[in-house]
Amino acid sequence: MTLDDLDWQLMNAWQRALPLVPRPFEVVGDSLGLKEPDVIKRLRGLLEVGAISCIGATCRPETMSTGTLAAMSTGADQVDKFAGLLSELREVDQVYQRENPWNIWFSVSGQTRSLVDQTLGEIERKTGTQLLDLRLVQPFNIDLGFDLGGNSDLPVPEPFDDTVPVSHLDRTIIRALAEGIEPVERPFENLAHKLGHDEDVILGRIRILAKAGVLSRIGLIVRRRSLGWRSNAKVVFNVPPEDIGEKGRALIDVPGVTQCDERKPMSEHWPYTLYCMIHGRSRAETLDVLTHARVRAGLVGYDYRVLFTTRCFKQIPALIDCAELVMS
Repeated sequence: MTLDDLDWQLMNAWQRALPLVPRPFEVVGDSLGLKEPDVIKRLRGLLEVGAISCIGATCRPETMSTGTLAAMSTGADQVDKFAGLLSELREVDQVYQRENPWNIWFSVSGQTRSLVDQTLGEIERKTGTQLLDLRLVQPFNIDLGFDLGGNSDLPVPEPFDDTVPVSHLDRTIIRALAEGIEPVERPFENLAHKLGHDEDVILGRIRILAKAGVLSRIGLIVRRRSLGWRSNAKVVFNVPPEDIGEKGRALIDVPGVTQCDERKPMSEHWPYTLYCMIHGRSRAETLDVLTHARVRAGLVGYDYRVLFTTRCFKQIPALIDCAELVMS
């Protein structure tokens, strides 16, 4: 994969805040000194080589659906079998093998908590294996962009406005954005045509959802592994409730740290409460980032575990049911 400086600038600068105008790539081009056709050509090339997975959006956790992070412990000879079983379930959107006795990690989403619980119960019955159900308490970083320059200069997300009603159309838009828009002159017009609406209606709703914080970002979704960040680890800390807010906010300011949140512990089996992902170009670099993060966030005295990812079996957008919903 051969990328030039403008490709890197394009990917780094436009992972979020894609202009919500009829011709967004014209605005993107102006920022980089490029013509609109050149931006579109570059985006198509980045998609073709797998540097980016799509031009789309991510949604704030626990708004379009509910879900959980789960894990199971199984023998090495059962990993492929159980990971395959999980990957067949639409409610399961991510499946990884990680270095830990709890070695299969996966995410489950559904319209209601009861549906998520049903899925977890079904998995336990089919595998005969006890699960960790690690429910989200609060997210610290809802913007999953990754600064390719290593500066971790993430913008402050829009405050979440829970008074904004989310309609069936909004859910349809969000699901379409998760799958991605096309690199063409008028991508939102194309999206509107597919959804059977006018461009101004669809753009208007996207602007409202972005302003309300329902869409945590909209832009280029980069493939970190394809771009050289091949080593990643989920790191979990045992932090008491009174310290979690301070430590979580400090962690998200550390370059290389993403996806930081607080989750409910399962004290008998798993006491950890603060989670983050750390990315590096090598295992040594990832551990260096962790060392820096522990010092900078004041986590040196806390029990922790490092779970390096060894295999990815499944990674798709979380399930969004297009039923009517009003957030409250």
